[in-house]
Amino acid sequence: MLQLSQNALKVLRARYLLKNERGEVVETPEQMFHRVATHVASSEDLYGGDRAYWQERFYDIMTSLRFLPNSPTLMNAGKELGQLAACFVLPVEDSMKSIFDTLKHAALILQSGGGTGFSFSRLRPKSDIVKSTGGIASGPVSFMKIYNTATEVIKQGGARRGANMGILRVDHPDILEFVRAKMDREELTNFNISVAITDEFMEALKRDGYYNLINPRTGQMVGRLKAREVFNEMVRCAWLTGDPGLVFIDRINRDNPTPHLGRIESTNPCGEQPLLPYEACVLGSINLSKFVLNPITDNPDNTPTIDYQRLRDDIYTAVRFLDDCIDASRYPLEEIERMHKGNRKIGLGVMGWADMLVMLGVQYNSRRGFRLAEEVMGFIQKTSKEASQRLAEERGVFPNFKGSIYDRPGMPKVRNATTTTIAPTGTLSIIADCSSGIEPYFALAYKRYVLDTELPEVNRYFFKLAKLMGFYSPELEREVIRKGNLRGVKGVPTKVKKLFKTALEIPPDDHIEMQASFQRHTDNAVSKTINLPRSAKPEDVERAFLLAYEKGCKGITVFRYGSRKRGTLVRFDDTY
Repeated sequence: MLQLSQNALKVLRARYLLKNERGEVVETPEQMFHRVATHVASSEDLYGGDRAYWQERFYDIMTSLRFLPNSPTLMNAGKELGQLAACFVLPVEDSMKSIFDTLKHAALILQSGGGTGFSFSRLRPKSDIVKSTGGIASGPVSFMKIYNTATEVIKQGGARRGANMGILRVDHPDILEFVRAKMDREELTNFNISVAITDEFMEALKRDGYYNLINPRTGQMVGRLKAREVFNEMVRCAWLTGDPGLVFIDRINRDNPTPHLGRIESTNPCGEQPLLPYEACVLGSINLSKFVLNPITDNPDNTPTIDYQRLRDDIYTAVRFLDDCIDASRYPLEEIERMHKGNRKIGLGVMGWADMLVMLGVQYNSRRGFRLAEEVMGFIQKTSKEASQRLAEERGVFPNFKGSIYDRPGMPKVRNATTTTIAPTGTLSIIADCSSGIEPYFALAYKRYVLDTELPEVNRYFFKLAKLMGFYSPELEREVIRKGNLRGVKGVPTKVKKLFKTALEIPPDDHIEMQASFQRHTDNAVSKTINLPRSAKPEDVERAFLLAYEKGCKGITVFRYGSRKRGTLVRFDDTY
């Protein structure tokens, strides 16, 4: 039987359940999951699969809240729109036609609930010559502002706010203008921005040297900048506003599974899904809080374990579900359909990680916590590849297999070019009533806002454990709800305080260590916010940026608490 929290019901009614022309909800949550399971399982007909059997399996894994697909699948499956993927990247070439064709294509994607990433690195720099008119170019940032305005208009009619990622290579001549682009809080409000950092830049930074700026129109060097000065500006702006983030573009391309099709230049809005131009990816997340046997939150004397057998079974089902989504989806552009069906990228990730750790009695930022992250994600990675191999035996390898990294002796024959991604799972985790992505608890009690709906969150595990261990009192509950954390709260055992550390109590180094632990066993990338306290200095941001590169992360986003007013920060963690 489907059991949903009050917050889950609020979110489902606001965004996911079908409505009539008067805006009245005309679908129950059970009917929504049935709609999704029925539509996705229809793909089984293409391969001779047992449609009724898989429809039942898909319905069960969703209604038990053990797995949920990305939001567009829940919203659009079985409807006329029918677009099921969350992540898209579109190319922006150096011509007025390309710039505005891409904007038109982005509008179709945003209208369907997808998030779009763009690299503006191919656009000629500001003040460069425009030969066809004799004028001068206005540069990448000017066109980003046009895209931002269009997004503002498009999102008014959508179920989700428009989400864009704008990326510029660090060696573009306009890099400093780009880095400072969100210092004006009224600008680029529908964009996250990230700098594509090259290994060459990091080497120049290491030796305190200069690096070359390249005009993308000519391919010629047009100047040099001191790496340290550019890096300091990135640090300063990120410290003040949360932007830019960094993506380590050469590292991303070393893991590009289809290098014969081109280089990856951009990611989706939250940075966890690097994609080729016109590529899409459908995401889904396993709710890890559903796979703990004998949790300490049921009995503090329990010896909890992870139910790996059930997790294995559900990974196989989830991979099949996501692969079926690729065929069940309707695509806004032929180019996107061709690329997505050609590479068949899927991104299976997790949510409920903080919950799982609490249920196991493991501190988030501890050696055991980091080891467990590698163990769990390593298992998901290995099993998802086995599931993809089985699908390849049934259905064939992905069409662009020849020339891919799998096309060599000893490599598996797989159905999907990638199988794993760690997404933020903002609203999905509300529906599943679990912690989001791989993040620690933001607070033990707080209010979150989704489409202007206020959702009070109170950590049920802490108060349940407090009652079981005998230190609960109404006064304690009032104090914890008021403060949101356990710092200075008397009467709470030290081991419980360690277990329920909140995001701002965890050092940035440990946030990055957790991200790196998951990244080691993830095909694509990992969405993780590196939380910094309000008192953090720019040097703390610098350390975080350098440590993320050193630890093998594919990107990094930092956010210093209080650096922006609520509501102005565009970190689209409610879009997946």
